[in-house]
Amino acid sequence: MRRVLIIGAGRSASSLVKYLLDKSDEENLEVIIVDISLENAQKLARNHINATAIEFDIFDIDSRQEVIRNSDIVISMLPARFHIEVAKDCIAFNKNLVTASYISKELMEMDEDVTSKGLIFMNEVGLDPGIDHMSAIQVIDRIKMQGGKIILFESFTGGLLAPESDNNLWNYKFTWNPRNVVTAGQGGVAKFIQEGKYKYIPYHKIFRRTEFLEIEGYGKFEAMANRDSLKYREVYGLDDVLTMYRGTIRRVGFTRAWNVFVQLGMTDDTFVMEGSEDMSYRDFTNSFLSYSPHDSVELKLRYYLNIDQDDVLWDKLLEIDIFNANKKVDLKDATPAQILQKILMESWALDKDDKDMIVMYHKFGYELNGVKKQIESNMVVMGEDDTYTAMAKTVGLPVAIATLKILNGEIKTPGVQIPIRSEVYKPILQELQNYGINFVEKEVPYLGYNPINQ
Repeated sequence: MRRVLIIGAGRSASSLVKYLLDKSDEENLEVIIVDISLENAQKLARNHINATAIEFDIFDIDSRQEVIRNSDIVISMLPARFHIEVAKDCIAFNKNLVTASYISKELMEMDEDVTSKGLIFMNEVGLDPGIDHMSAIQVIDRIKMQGGKIILFESFTGGLLAPESDNNLWNYKFTWNPRNVVTAGQGGVAKFIQEGKYKYIPYHKIFRRTEFLEIEGYGKFEAMANRDSLKYREVYGLDDVLTMYRGTIRRVGFTRAWNVFVQLGMTDDTFVMEGSEDMSYRDFTNSFLSYSPHDSVELKLRYYLNIDQDDVLWDKLLEIDIFNANKKVDLKDATPAQILQKILMESWALDKDDKDMIVMYHKFGYELNGVKKQIESNMVVMGEDDTYTAMAKTVGLPVAIATLKILNGEIKTPGVQIPIRSEVYKPILQELQNYGINFVEKEVPYLGYNPINQ
């Protein structure tokens, strides 16, 4: 049997494993799932005859090299910072590699070795990055083949709650790595280009510089800028594009409330708070406010951020319990971001029957035969429960499909790459339609960039 090694059995791996196991008999596959938690690996293996679950430490060099050496292809679902050691072993043992993560500088530096060995290191083939690349390039390539010139490209993605599970004031729960949600956007500035003018939004302003978009049948959303919208201009062949803007989707009102944490400093991950293990949630909140022998923590926060008591924003803060004097942080030497994450996980963890929702939206402005045109394209995917989430589906399925097509020789071009060639994106997007992952596309009058950010 052909051995597919999956390193990492986290939340995003459920649909990936299920896809490969469902095809394991016809494709002659043995699926090896390794994770630091044997319980997590066994849960995904589901006692399937073609699945093997192994307890595994990525830092145990001998064990790591043994499982990679004995595999036919490797999928790394680890955090991106751990891919590099796996990648080195894949080169040493001549194994193809698939990840859903952004390509790092260190990984790109391996391209010559990977290409010379005829190997494929496919990256950014999950949701965002992944489906966003493939669905965008498919339309961009089509417009170019017609002789059109792209003058505007916007792309937004969000992991949200399905309407039937949207039961808190924030309209949000964690459907992927909570740490990434808490620290999103830090350490840099959001960059994009609008009507030929470069725009920059520093971190402390990102959550108040948003624009609105409407998805038919699902209502109104807001979008905030990703860190760097410009890095894919060359990759997408859009060096001359006048507007390029990529961002994250949330329900309207989320970013204004999240901005409270940003302005207070609660999302900071650069310093440790002394005595954090003995702090209450109320102590944590108070530590970011000025001293007053008379005013309450609630009053100080409202004055500091100019929040009225009857503002729904205030109700959102009360809902997550940040003023509770009886709950302990119980994290030693923790950063503000780590403490905030713990607090939010108590309110925002998915319940067993919760369903999540993925929303992706693209806007293409182009000129064809002297006429400006515009295409809007969107995808909405619903999860099944807290295991087979829409997030796991949209991350895991394209990874699984790419893996099988590489293993079967249908994807052939070697090198460290992302899925922007037609031999990659066409068959993956086509198969994803079988799983309800498809785009609704329509021509609309050309409107250009939303004027809210001009």
